[in-house]
Amino acid sequence: MQFEVWAPQADRVTLHCEGATRALERDGERVGWWSGEAEAEDGTRYGFALDDGPVLPDPRSRRQPDGPDGLSAVVDHGRYAWRAEWTGRGLPGAVVYELHVGTYTREGTLDAAAGRLEHLVELGVTHVELMPLCPFPGQHGWGYEGVSLWAVHEPYGGPAALRRFVDQAHELGLGVVLDVVHNHLGPSGNHLPTFGPYFTETHHTPWGAAVNLDAPGSDGVRAYLVDSALAWLRDYRIDGLRLDAVHALRDTRACHFLEELSTAVDDLAEELARPLFLIAESDLNDPRIITPRAEHGTGLHGQWNDDFHHSLHTALTGESQGYYADFARAPLAALAKTLTGGFFHDGTYSSFRGRRHGRPLDRTQVAAHRLLGYSQTHDQIGNRAQGDRLSRSLSPGLLACAATLVLTAPFTPMLFMGEEWAAGTPWQFFTDHTDPELAEAVRRGRRREFAEHGWAEEDVPDPQDPATRERSCLDWSEPEHEPHARVLAWYRRLIALRGEQPDLTDPDLADTRVAYDEEARWLAFRRGDVRVAVNLGKDPAAIPLGTRTAEVLAAWDPVQGPDPDGMLRLPGESCVVLTQD
Repeated sequence: MQFEVWAPQADRVTLHCEGATRALERDGERVGWWSGEAEAEDGTRYGFALDDGPVLPDPRSRRQPDGPDGLSAVVDHGRYAWRAEWTGRGLPGAVVYELHVGTYTREGTLDAAAGRLEHLVELGVTHVELMPLCPFPGQHGWGYEGVSLWAVHEPYGGPAALRRFVDQAHELGLGVVLDVVHNHLGPSGNHLPTFGPYFTETHHTPWGAAVNLDAPGSDGVRAYLVDSALAWLRDYRIDGLRLDAVHALRDTRACHFLEELSTAVDDLAEELARPLFLIAESDLNDPRIITPRAEHGTGLHGQWNDDFHHSLHTALTGESQGYYADFARAPLAALAKTLTGGFFHDGTYSSFRGRRHGRPLDRTQVAAHRLLGYSQTHDQIGNRAQGDRLSRSLSPGLLACAATLVLTAPFTPMLFMGEEWAAGTPWQFFTDHTDPELAEAVRRGRRREFAEHGWAEEDVPDPQDPATRERSCLDWSEPEHEPHARVLAWYRRLIALRGEQPDLTDPDLADTRVAYDEEARWLAFRRGDVRVAVNLGKDPAAIPLGTRTAEVLAAWDPVQGPDPDGMLRLPGESCVVLTQD
């Protein structure tokens, strides 16, 4: 078997494989690469020693059976016999479901999560988005401190379990999206700096030195990230990748890393003859992220739309702290702007940033499905002091209104696990760092962060306490009881409507028409022949529907069609979807 490693600064590289050693030779054609052959098979343990240093795991390790600091193991992907005949499922028309393997079930494994996939089929979603799977210290964590960007966290079940999960999802008709982190790697178990210039002091990020995308040696680093992304899509038959915080990818080169990545993914999609896609998390409000490369964009296929979330959240809760401030001044107006224009901050002044922010989308050129809309995500829940969901403070009626706005808006809807039944469990920030100093630093930092906002130390859950993770696991008995069962039925009905009403998946962002009353707290919009109305106020509302004849497709509370005068009488904290008769 051929072993190879990029170590451009080393004078000697030694392969340690099952107790034997072999000196690797410089690759004459690829700068900085070393290679050599040794007998090995699936499961064989190995590592590399640079010069006189210790034996370290392979930066491109496919498996870390003993955690980030242990030896690597060979993975033979060809040994798995795929069952599903899968031709792919693209982003247009999708309903995405964000899932954290470690808390989706109490077992916290990929196999246990696969056992709950029938629930997603019955719900009607099309894609399951897995939060990061790369190895990280300990057993439980969010996954954003991962290392070994080719490997699967062993407590989740390792590579074999991911193949089984994807295969079963595909057999059920579900696409699979994977959240990947290219903007930083975990501080613990991160041996990349020993091998090469993977990080640079040229730029700095919230996590320290930036990943090296434009300094000397960055060709090898960019190849490391691109090849990792392609490996998930090719070796595990993943359908798409969600790219974490792309605004932290500091790159001044003429060809941005995201453009290079999207080109490689599109080429692989053509080679495999199935759709593949990239979804960015970006707070830049920059249309170039989702603009095709031929039109001088980076060519990504979609991005999260936090402006829609922020306007919806403030309309529902009245919160106005931090980045919610600009949206809370007139939340329904902000919501109307995002429904018709995508971004709220499109060059407008952002008080949170102290400057103007964003740029307008060209609604005639950008398909609406390229923006993902949501009322809750792992970030927006887990980064709250107590990880509280909307269900902790909102009535079932308001939760139904939130679902209605997400699932009938022009965007690709995304749900966070448990949202569909108004889960009563929180989703809190938890870690399992094995380094005592790092664990204590994370604990202190978390509490200090929220102490600045008036939280008492004892009210902020300890990330290292196993009970914090336990509290965050879904309670699968809830959907059998009210009000959870009613909320779940509402989500199922709304998702079904997306398949029944072509107007709800129309990609034309410019076709949405919105009316609202900030004081009365109602909002209504039209997409083709579909009319949607939500009343966020406690009192009944009279809403001018713009038509006297409309058929009710779905209603949270009993409601008739519009009066002869075209007015819709909608109860407080309620919602309805109608179609033009």
